[in-house]
Amino acid sequence: MSILAIENLNKSFGEHNIINNLSFSVPKNTIYGFLGQNGAGKTTTMKMVLGLLRPTSGRILVCGEQVTYGETKTNRHIGFLPDVPEFYSYMKPVEYLSLCGEITGLDRKKVKLKSEELLSLVGLDKANKRINGFSRGMKQRLGIAQALLTEPELLICDEPTSALDPVGRKDILDILLSVKGKTTVVFSTHILSDVERICDHVAVLHKGSLVLNGTLSQLKQSRHLDTVQIEFRSVDDLKRYTSNDSIRMLFQNAEYTNCTIMLRSNDINRALEQIYNAAYATKIYPVKLEILEPTLESMFMEVVK
Repeated sequence: MSILAIENLNKSFGEHNIINNLSFSVPKNTIYGFLGQNGAGKTTTMKMVLGLLRPTSGRILVCGEQVTYGETKTNRHIGFLPDVPEFYSYMKPVEYLSLCGEITGLDRKKVKLKSEELLSLVGLDKANKRINGFSRGMKQRLGIAQALLTEPELLICDEPTSALDPVGRKDILDILLSVKGKTTVVFSTHILSDVERICDHVAVLHKGSLVLNGTLSQLKQSRHLDTVQIEFRSVDDLKRYTSNDSIRMLFQNAEYTNCTIMLRSNDINRALEQIYNAAYATKIYPVKLEILEPTLESMFMEVVK
């Protein structure tokens, strides 16, 4: 079952197209990485999912219900964490969650129990101080607790780790990973390593269009371009090896870094045969030769060039 379905979505501001015929669906109980460079259209898409921005055309379904601009009925299924969450800074975390629970009409007793559970989940159960004394990471964690208060079926996080240090990023990713199975997470970001760490599915948005979509394993299989990394003992060995007539053309479009060559090939067996033959002919043997699988970074760079 799809928790979120986006069908032929378009958004223009005047003559400027921001989202171009966007379609994808988010399976239940997954962490879905929504990737793209800054300005790719990720936040615009999220605003349309929340009913805060009117699509030019297309439709959005949340839990099978169509999203309507300016209405909030589908938002009862959604918890939302913006990239920079705002709070009443004079409040303490428990007070803030109590207010949020009251606004959404939750029973006071349930709000108290749920607040204690969520503050423990995000590591703020001992943070009995006003929010204005919180670090950026603590505010992000409180934002997740607030977004999960109503037990939403869909949690949307808009670049939640972009301004955090490595420790803060790890904390947020661990929290998102811990709620998998209880809710579906759409994780909008431009940080590739974060996606590789926690996401089941990946969609890449580039200039408003979807250029990659699927599980990481599916994407790696579909873009089967093997990479060979060859390392030599010295730059001089590398230059003498690659200048050999039998192999010079093979490395014409390779990438060089000091003593290392990165070579991409659609016919890896043929490439390896040439590499070994050249080593035998030149008597210059690599100190390391490794066949690398496609990475999310290599796939991302390929589609956004």
